[in-house]
Amino acid sequence: MGTVKDLNKWANAHTYYPLDLLRVALGVFLFIKGIEFMTNYEQMSEIVRPFQEMPGGMIILHYVAPAHFVGGFLIVIGLLTRWAVIAQLPILFGAIITNFLGVMHLPNLITAIVILLGCIFFALYGSGKHSADYYLKMQQ
Repeated sequence: MGTVKDLNKWANAHTYYPLDLLRVALGVFLFIKGIEFMTNYEQMSEIVRPFQEMPGGMIILHYVAPAHFVGGFLIVIGLLTRWAVIAQLPILFGAIITNFLGVMHLPNLITAIVILLGCIFFALYGSGKHSADYYLKMQQ
């Protein structure tokens, strides 16, 4: 628990607007992907096809879209950012693995790797000073 508090103190002391814009852009991208997956079921089922043979394959289908949708919104406003980002990590690892198990789409692979690196960064950095988490913490 002390490590998370130390990370929060460091992040709040070293906060910058470009990092906040990067967090918002990451959240908007995930939010849009969530909407895209919800509105285009055929594309979503095609992406998840390599995992359909696994036990719980349909759970993956019903986890990805809401996790991107809700997680993206939470990342944008900076509320429960670490939890929202951690919920994205299995999806992003699965997106990278999908490129190797199914048909290799280099742009999709690069996008998944960049988003994964962004999520890992914000899992460590947190939401920063310009976020709902910081605002609610200062209200106490």
